[in-house]
Amino acid sequence: MQAGAHIVLSGIQLMLAGLSIGLLMAAPIGPVNVLVIQRAVAGGFWAGLAAGIGAVLGDGMLAAIAAFSIRAISDVMMANAGLIQFVGGLLLVVFGFGLLFAKPALIIPLGQKSRLLEHAGIIPQTFFLTVTNPGAILGMAAMIGGLGSLIGGLNTYLEALLLVASVMGGSLLWWLGLSELIATIRHRLTEGRLKLINRIAGGVLIAFGLILVLDGVVRYFP
Repeated sequence: MQAGAHIVLSGIQLMLAGLSIGLLMAAPIGPVNVLVIQRAVAGGFWAGLAAGIGAVLGDGMLAAIAAFSIRAISDVMMANAGLIQFVGGLLLVVFGFGLLFAKPALIIPLGQKSRLLEHAGIIPQTFFLTVTNPGAILGMAAMIGGLGSLIGGLNTYLEALLLVASVMGGSLLWWLGLSELIATIRHRLTEGRLKLINRIAGGVLIAFGLILVLDGVVRYFP
């Protein structure tokens, strides 16, 4: 095989691997999935996607740290893992109680269109939740580290950049699909169902938050 063809084939394989990693990181039900679903229910497709974009950026940052082996950032995150996890857990608890006591209503009424920028405020929140999730940090490092071992390492910055972009692309695909699915069925929601969704989402976020806080206290603050 000629060198050029080999480079193209390797690039395609790396891109497919990155897309798979992005999907695998986004798909498991967790705090961000709960927030995306709740936002898409209340505000439609663009609201859900805005919440997902924060997670995409978070996944991209974690992938970049792993792919480029950015030791300084990685060391800082690991050195402050307990504090980061504790703060992330508290933030989840706050979000959860906010949903528990929120008045059930559609932020964007049915039939009314919105724009992505109208919901941009949620992006930093889901970004922070992603980068403070110990499972996401360890999972991304393990997947990219394992991929690097299989292919003999990432030999150039271009390969690392392609992998990071592909991971973000895979994550974005998941949030696009989930937001579209929820936006498609939101017209069936009554006030009672909205209230139930808020209560379930709030309870789940509080539970996740308390687990993170307690685990962080036990593990990092003996």
